[in-house]
Amino acid sequence: MPGSDSLYEILDDRFRPCTNGDSRLEVLYDGCRWAEGPLYLPAWRQLIWSDIPNDRLLRWDEATGTVGVFRTPAGNTNGNTVDAQGRLVSCEQGNRRVTRTEPDGTVTVLAERYQGKRLNSPNDSVVRSDGTIWFSDPDFGILSDYEGHRAESEIGACHVYRIDPATGEVCLAADGLDGPNGVILSADEQRLYVSDSRAARIHEYDIHADGTLSDGKVFAEARGGVHFDNIRFDDEGRLWAAALDDGIHCYDPDGTLIGRIRVPDRVANVTFGGPKGNRMFVAATTSLYSLVMSVTGCVRGA
Repeated sequence: MPGSDSLYEILDDRFRPCTNGDSRLEVLYDGCRWAEGPLYLPAWRQLIWSDIPNDRLLRWDEATGTVGVFRTPAGNTNGNTVDAQGRLVSCEQGNRRVTRTEPDGTVTVLAERYQGKRLNSPNDSVVRSDGTIWFSDPDFGILSDYEGHRAESEIGACHVYRIDPATGEVCLAADGLDGPNGVILSADEQRLYVSDSRAARIHEYDIHADGTLSDGKVFAEARGGVHFDNIRFDDEGRLWAAALDDGIHCYDPDGTLIGRIRVPDRVANVTFGGPKGNRMFVAATTSLYSLVMSVTGCVRGA
């Protein structure tokens, strides 16, 4: 078993197969103010991620190891994902909207209001294969000028929304959350998972045929002041959660916390990538780390 100074902390034997990769984190870049939103683009062997306070998207090239600016200003972009056509979908905290970058580089606004009121500060999104988009809308970006612009919430609450692929309508998907953050779909696209940072919980919702959600249940709950940020699945159905000051948590499909990865900085976001899908990228405080693992990320959750 790895020792107390190991990168991996085994809490349950089911985590043991996950610990046979790299024994240390590799630092790919260290020069952000607050790093989030990593997204691996296999066609270009590049990773883009957000440096929110510096209002820029950065790009790391896997072949050369070089880092450059992908976009600035970037609307204090937080979470990034892609749709079925490979177009970049971004949650712009500062601009209080969800956008899509078209192949010619133009930006299309997908959502900026709900029932006529401005969104708070979209945080993370996920796109189903039919084009349906779910996104979280906490108030993190309007609390101060650090990661957005200080403002009062017009909606007065923090929700998860759905963008209808046929009409573009922004619909309420889930309410009753304190600080909805990371969102991800199960591999079969039948369930939506949402991390609630303030409540220290990860919620699981069944998705109905029309795209609406069930009332939901708690999939996992943290203890001891731990707060979740984004979440990702591997191809064995394990859920990996960025747990800020507590590293990276790994949950069995039954919701049991089976292990942790220790990270020297506050972990905001994780994602899988690389040619084999077994390289975990970690956005943590000022740095971008990576770890080649013995597990492979779920393609649906990329």
